[in-house]
Amino acid sequence: MRIVVVGYGPTAHRLVESLTGRGFTGTITVLGEEPRHAYDRVALTSYLTGATLEDLTYPAPEGPATVRLAERVTEIDRDRRVVVTAGGHEEPYDVLVLATGSAPFVPPVPGAEHAFVYRTIDDLNAIRDAASGASAGVVVGGGLLGLEAADALRGLGLATHVVEMAPWLMPRQVDEGGGAVLRGHVERLGLSVHTGTGLNRIEPDKVVLADGTEIDAGVVVFSAGIRPRDELAFQAGLELGERGGIVVDDAMRTSDPAIYAIGECALVGGMVYGLVAPCFSMAEVAADRILGGEAVFTGGDLSAKLKLLGVDVASFGQLSGALDVTYMDPVAGVYKKLFISDDARTLLGGICVGDAGPYSLLRPMVGRELSASPSDLLFAGAGGAGLSGADFPDDAQVCSCNNVTKGQICTAIHELGLTDVAGVKKCTRAGTSCGSCVPALASILAAEGVALSKALCEHFEYSRPELFDIVRVRGITTFSQLITEHGRGRGCDICKPAVASILASLNGGHVLEGEQAALQDTNDHFLANLQKNGTYSVVPRIPGGEITPEKLIVIGEVARDFGLYTKITGGQRIDLLGARVEQLPKIWKRLVDAGFESGHAYGKALRTVKSCVGSTWCRYGVQDSVGMAIALELRYRGLRSPHKLKSAVSGCARECAEARSKDFGIIATENGWNLYVGGNGGFKPRHADLLASDLSDDELVRTIDRFLMFYIRTADRLQRTSAWVQAIGLDYLRDVIVGDSLGICADLDAAMERHVGGYFDEWRATLDDPDKLRRFVSFVNAPDTPDPSIVFETERDQIKPVLLEVTRA
Repeated sequence: MRIVVVGYGPTAHRLVESLTGRGFTGTITVLGEEPRHAYDRVALTSYLTGATLEDLTYPAPEGPATVRLAERVTEIDRDRRVVVTAGGHEEPYDVLVLATGSAPFVPPVPGAEHAFVYRTIDDLNAIRDAASGASAGVVVGGGLLGLEAADALRGLGLATHVVEMAPWLMPRQVDEGGGAVLRGHVERLGLSVHTGTGLNRIEPDKVVLADGTEIDAGVVVFSAGIRPRDELAFQAGLELGERGGIVVDDAMRTSDPAIYAIGECALVGGMVYGLVAPCFSMAEVAADRILGGEAVFTGGDLSAKLKLLGVDVASFGQLSGALDVTYMDPVAGVYKKLFISDDARTLLGGICVGDAGPYSLLRPMVGRELSASPSDLLFAGAGGAGLSGADFPDDAQVCSCNNVTKGQICTAIHELGLTDVAGVKKCTRAGTSCGSCVPALASILAAEGVALSKALCEHFEYSRPELFDIVRVRGITTFSQLITEHGRGRGCDICKPAVASILASLNGGHVLEGEQAALQDTNDHFLANLQKNGTYSVVPRIPGGEITPEKLIVIGEVARDFGLYTKITGGQRIDLLGARVEQLPKIWKRLVDAGFESGHAYGKALRTVKSCVGSTWCRYGVQDSVGMAIALELRYRGLRSPHKLKSAVSGCARECAEARSKDFGIIATENGWNLYVGGNGGFKPRHADLLASDLSDDELVRTIDRFLMFYIRTADRLQRTSAWVQAIGLDYLRDVIVGDSLGICADLDAAMERHVGGYFDEWRATLDDPDKLRRFVSFVNAPDTPDPSIVFETERDQIKPVLLEVTRA
């Protein structure tokens, strides 16, 4: 059998995989219009934020498949059963599969020929080139892809506007309440949103909306929907829908039994699907039917979970019902709604904005009887709701992208002896597309009694502590070397920052040096804290909270000259908020020249050592808490760790520095110092535990040295000291770092001395390096000084008292 596939996108790739995976032994010829192999269009935006084409490209098909790139098919000769390419090549077929996808809809408005679309790698390259000479951009369309395009323009340094004809953003996925919360998130990032209006025309360097609004724009991107690419089918005389799309039956066959159509070009059940899950289902059905099976397409799951502009958005099932239960927190920007049947027993669907935690556990339960009260289910997956993988029936579809049920997952777990999420993904394909069902996979594994692997991620089978020892013992200095010798693939957002922290802890060096720069989290990329409106905050180190009047004056002058909002933090530091990227080096220069250095408020590192005034001033103080706080902060500054570290020193038992809410806290006694560890003032507050009493200055410092180094070596990724101490036990910790039960204290001491001896200020080092300074630009076409015509609006100069009215729906 000779199979010819026209089009080589994700759906065509899935078809070829399915055919070869089912043992097909004939020939498969794929004719792709683009000059490159199939790539992941769901992750297209990441191409503009650092991902390479290689990162997005699917593995080349194996077995009997031949791919011919840059081969545009121009004709189908149904009588001779051949397709003809633009170059005149004729390819014969026994079975033809049309996977031609869709084309972006471009509204017929004057000037539309000057706009861009957001569909392919070539489109993104063109947008990036145009952005280099522009300062502002407009995206027409406020749906899924439109918001992705808006995020891309924002990332390219453009002042970005979103225009949506519907009354709210993402009208197909969320209701009016969810759209309002989403709009709040988007506008806080600095984007301008225009809803309830369309585009009238595009003029040079501006657009005019239907309501008369004029917007300056050097780049205009259309993302206003898709149209099936059915021109080949039309030319061949195949049946088309009234509004386009190649008509197929539930076996994906067209009006010609020898021709199938799948993906966004197909009209099945009167509907064209534009999401990856139903398109992949079509590919599986077509593969089964071509090989003699009886699979049918029963409809597409339109559920979706995405992170758009940093905001979690999810919807599943039907977005209406006789009854609904809503939770809304406008302060936190969270909106959740569940739709249930009129007898309040059956889950019909739901919407989540700002917190998509319930999605992976609730989506498989659509159409089934509720296992808990609707109000409890709104918080499923948050640790307090009564729902887990054990509650799923066997026929519940856990992975909609790949049509995998709980029963199939459980069968694979027991028959193949699977022990981790990576194994389930590999053997069942669940979780390998959008990834939103991965939490449910972990829940099912736990429900089946499987002790989950401690692997850091799918690229490393080792835990973070094991990787730490591998790097330390083998003397590894780069992520590339580590993943080549001890991992697989190219890494991900989990392992890259974790390994970056390990390398920084062991080898020192600047976090923006060479390969290290590409591994860092958002804040470390710019050595500053990203804020909700897209600007950054700068926190200079003020050890122990002690500061001179001269330095206070400098901070005030910097805040005034750069128009920054100032806030005294709970850690006795002064936070300067509202800085743009290109302003950061200039702000640092002023601060460094005045004797300040980085406070590492952006890193998983020591943040602050807070103190009371101690015996120097306080009539109750029994020790010099300020002097000790300064000494400890200067000793541990720049120390990278699995999570951020905070400390405090109180000069007496009155505990004015609140030391027992810190990762390590010190309280003065008449005989020395008491050391407390494992406190946490975060999401789950916990008082620290007493580790040692009445320590001398030297004993205190030595014990803290060992505590920190042992934590850095053995804690899991992003594990706070509070959870770590509880996991290993306080008595065991005391035996190791006080009693030296493992014989490693000398090694821990030496490691800390290496850190202290190798410290340098990351701000100053960046200022002294022209290569590092090149990353600090907001506008690629004006790296030194922003265009004077650009106006940066200040959200507020200061916080004003407000009266909040809380209502319960």
